[in-house]
Amino acid sequence: MNQQYPSQLLERAVQEFATLPGIGRKTALRLVLHMLRQPVDSVEQFADAIATMRREVKFCSVCHNISDTDICPICADTRRDSSTICVVENIQDVMAIENTQQYHGLYHVLGGLISPMDGIGPADLEIDSLVKRVGDGDVKEVILALSSTMEGDTTNFYIFRRLTSTGVAVSMIARGIAVGNELEYTDEVTLGRSILNRTPFEG
Repeated sequence: MNQQYPSQLLERAVQEFATLPGIGRKTALRLVLHMLRQPVDSVEQFADAIATMRREVKFCSVCHNISDTDICPICADTRRDSSTICVVENIQDVMAIENTQQYHGLYHVLGGLISPMDGIGPADLEIDSLVKRVGDGDVKEVILALSSTMEGDTTNFYIFRRLTSTGVAVSMIARGIAVGNELEYTDEVTLGRSILNRTPFEG
C-alpha cells in the first residue's frame, strides 16, 4: 500500500531522498520531516552545500581523485613518493588507504572494475591514462589495491598485462583482506598491513 502524503511538496522531497543509495521511503520521510523542523536558512545552507559541491567539485587531471582544484592535494604534495602509484577502484578506497597513514606514494583512481556482466570494459575505466602516466614519469612501482573479487582479479591481470612492456614493478596488496571484501569496509590496521606487506604480482 502506497504511503499517503498530506503535501505534494513533501512527497516530492521524499521521492528525491529515496533515490539515495541505502535510503528507503521510510528513512527518506524521517529525513524530510527532520529538515522540515529546521530553520529555513539551515535547510537552504544544506541545499546550497550539495548544489555547490556538484557544480564545482573537480576530478584531478593526474590521478582522477576528487579535488577542489585541477590537481588534487595528494598529487601536488612534493613530499609524497612520486615513484609509487597505488591503483584503486574508487575515491572511497583512496580515503580508506589514507586513513591508515601507512602509504606515502601517489594514487590512480580507475573509476570502477572490469565487469563484462555489467557492460564495463577496459575502455570505460582510467586504464589508458595509467599506462600513459607510467610511461611518461619516473614511476618505479605500481601497487594494485583492488577488491579481492573476480572483477578485481580480472582488472589486476589486465593492468599487469598492459604494464609488462614498461618494465615497472607491479605488486599487489597482501591477501590479509578476505576474498570478496570491498576495500573501503576493511579496518585500517588490516588495510595498512596489506599495503606494507604487498607482494609482487604473479601474472
